[in-house]
Amino acid sequence: MRYLGLIRTFVEVSVQEEVAHRANFSLSVLNSLLALIVGLMSLGIVYGQVDDLHGWDYASAQAVLGVFLVVSALRGLVMGPSLDSLSGMDGEVWRGEFDFTLLRPVRTQFLVSVRKWRLLALFDLLLGGLVLGTAVFNMQASLTIPQIFTFLLALTVGLLILYAILLAAASLVFWNPGFMITWVFDSIFQMARYPVGIYPGWLRLVLTWVIPVGLITTMPAAALSGELLPGLLAASLLFALLLVIGASLLFRTGLRRYASASS
Repeated sequence: MRYLGLIRTFVEVSVQEEVAHRANFSLSVLNSLLALIVGLMSLGIVYGQVDDLHGWDYASAQAVLGVFLVVSALRGLVMGPSLDSLSGMDGEVWRGEFDFTLLRPVRTQFLVSVRKWRLLALFDLLLGGLVLGTAVFNMQASLTIPQIFTFLLALTVGLLILYAILLAAASLVFWNPGFMITWVFDSIFQMARYPVGIYPGWLRLVLTWVIPVGLITTMPAAALSGELLPGLLAASLLFALLLVIGASLLFRTGLRRYASASS
């Protein structure tokens, strides 16, 4: 209950910060609509030439785009703003303000993971849900309870993988405070807009198990069509848990390396 109370406080403070900059709302909505239009247009251009691409039709690819938008919105809601505040020349470590975070009587990893909320991302979540719902309608699939449960589990696995990657990237700030490694990941993450199956074999392997952005979006979309193998889901869940544990260990190692700004 204590941690839930802290999250509520973080949300309230974030709302006050966003209300103070009302112009950001219009810019955020415009940016979200442009991202949606570009994503749908790219699919339309590709599937205007072919009906099927390596086993993925338009509706299935649209489901992947919908999952991508949902995951991106959830990242922009809390994971991204919170962890990004650590790194870069505007980050706490560079400015020497991380000492105040360490002094708080709460687990540091929890604090740096949920302290910043960008509630404008809820609009992105709505758009992603609409695209996903349209894709399910176009697939003409009657979803069963097991399929919905499998989809939610696969989506949770994808979010765990995404959190682990972002936490590991943020942990590198303790070795190089000014380097924004998330910029590198962002360019790769854009490839998750499309089904991982459309890429060449070697790239498909990289996007599945090395930099697993393919698991984050393609796997939940496959669950909606009933094509997700239970073995793959189980392996992905184990893989996600190992990634979270590894990222947490890396973060703790970075904390031990951190030298106080006052020292």
